[in-house]
Amino acid sequence: MSILIDNNTRLLVQGITGGEGSFHTQRCMEYGTKVVAGMTPGKGGTQTFGVNVYNTIVQAVKETGANVSMVFVPPAFAADAIMEATDAGMPLVVCITEGIPVSDMVTVHHYLKGKNTRLIGPNCPGLISPGKCKVGIMAGEIHLPGNIGVVSRSGTLTYEAVAQLTSLGIGQSTCVGIGGDPLPGSSFVDILQLFNEDKDTKAVVMIGEIGGIAEQDAAQYIKAKMKKPVVVFVAGATAPPGRRMGHAGAIISGSSGRAQDKMAALEAAGATIAPSPAEIGLTMKRVLAR
Repeated sequence: MSILIDNNTRLLVQGITGGEGSFHTQRCMEYGTKVVAGMTPGKGGTQTFGVNVYNTIVQAVKETGANVSMVFVPPAFAADAIMEATDAGMPLVVCITEGIPVSDMVTVHHYLKGKNTRLIGPNCPGLISPGKCKVGIMAGEIHLPGNIGVVSRSGTLTYEAVAQLTSLGIGQSTCVGIGGDPLPGSSFVDILQLFNEDKDTKAVVMIGEIGGIAEQDAAQYIKAKMKKPVVVFVAGATAPPGRRMGHAGAIISGSSGRAQDKMAALEAAGATIAPSPAEIGLTMKRVLAR
């Protein structure tokens, strides 16, 4: 089984006619994802890779039954794109766009309250259920179908962890990049809960980084409710305070944002800490052997 996306996913791409949107739409289609619609205002009535493009999401959903949206809209318009997908009743929105102003995401967070739309991202690689469906920018060929869930703030480290797991013959159920912005649509806790409830996910790899308290929140959930083993790596142990390291949210602004404090909280909660990014796969192998 997989979470959030599967063989029944019908994908709509917002910004399908742009360079990045067009490129990654084609990669998703090559992986086997059913891309049923595109949406770019003013481009309605055209086609991209044989996919009909619409002026509005409401029209696209009505005519195609799309149930997941992937957003490649420029930062200044991305918040509106997310809210438009929400208004159209889209159950899942995956926002790849990087550089959305935090103030815009505050508006989005308030807008999503009480709605039935789950947001993944922004500033994320998306998600993939290996062998079934890819909604994002990750390389599909490094993934292997299996029973390990992966959730990460870092796209690059997600790829590294997955490549290690696959090389060891350890397949993945679903891999979710929640993004590295200060206000992600879905948190570690949100995704851990889905993995916890998924009968075919046997263990989870979680990859955190400096900044914020998302990892400490995850530690509380793991300690109180997680029924499955969790292997964790937290990036940024050598990062200096006050300096952003890669992601907009990866900045130490207090003691709770340090990698050491995050790892200590997670280890105390019962998670197994991978000592380095090169040992994520081996750490999971040892945990599974136990």
